[in-house]
Amino acid sequence: MPRMSCLTMLLSGLMSPAFAQQAADPAPPAMRPAPDGLSLGVAAIRSDGVMLGEDARQFVVPTIGYEGERFFFRGIAGGAHLATWGRVHLDATLSARLDGWDADDLDAAALAARGIDRASLQDRDQGVDAGLALVWQTGAGVFGADLKADVSGASDGVAARVEHGLPIPFAGGMLTPTVQVQRWSPRLADYYYGTLDAEEAAGVPRYRPGAAVIPGAGVRWLRPFARHWVLVAGVQVDALDDAITDSPLVDDDADVQRAVFLNVSRRFGAD
Repeated sequence: MPRMSCLTMLLSGLMSPAFAQQAADPAPPAMRPAPDGLSLGVAAIRSDGVMLGEDARQFVVPTIGYEGERFFFRGIAGGAHLATWGRVHLDATLSARLDGWDADDLDAAALAARGIDRASLQDRDQGVDAGLALVWQTGAGVFGADLKADVSGASDGVAARVEHGLPIPFAGGMLTPTVQVQRWSPRLADYYYGTLDAEEAAGVPRYRPGAAVIPGAGVRWLRPFARHWVLVAGVQVDALDDAITDSPLVDDDADVQRAVFLNVSRRFGAD
């Protein structure tokens, strides 16, 4: 996933302690977290920077989760459970998109070498996505798909994702290797990795990546402990589409983006 989409996925995907207890069961009845009320924790995250001259990003942030019968909130994403058909679940979602960047964070000298005056660049805003998410648990693992559209007016773009995870009992918890593929619409990729009309009018060379496809893989280990606590650790690696890496705003070495994270949280809901 480009730039901060790794962070977006990690923060929105941190699981509640109730989900941890289900995941520790070799044959959980469903992959949707059981209603368990509030959970609070802290996460440490490191993610590669991919923009020209951007440093790696490191965060220590509080995490908040809520799992109710109808509504949920996980990190930077929330939503409502719409329907369940056996082991298939459909949710409506609302989530933050953290792919925005400030022009001042880019390397002015490196931009100038590419014929770009940093003063002519505009900041890219963070966004808010609304969409639908489908999860299907099978004997061959868990399959997921979601479709999201920007509703904040930042990019007006659309992103689609499919994912497969295979939970494996390991060391008292659950180890889940995952693979996923994302597709960004032209509007979404153009906004964050292309040039804007106003920038081109100011002399910035035109570049529009168009649609982008981003495959990725990761592994996550989830371990409940001390009754109300859960530890989640993981690694995510995503391969950037050539349409993104060819952008004059992106670093030459940014073929992949890596992220690592560690989260500890405590449940405060009913047992």
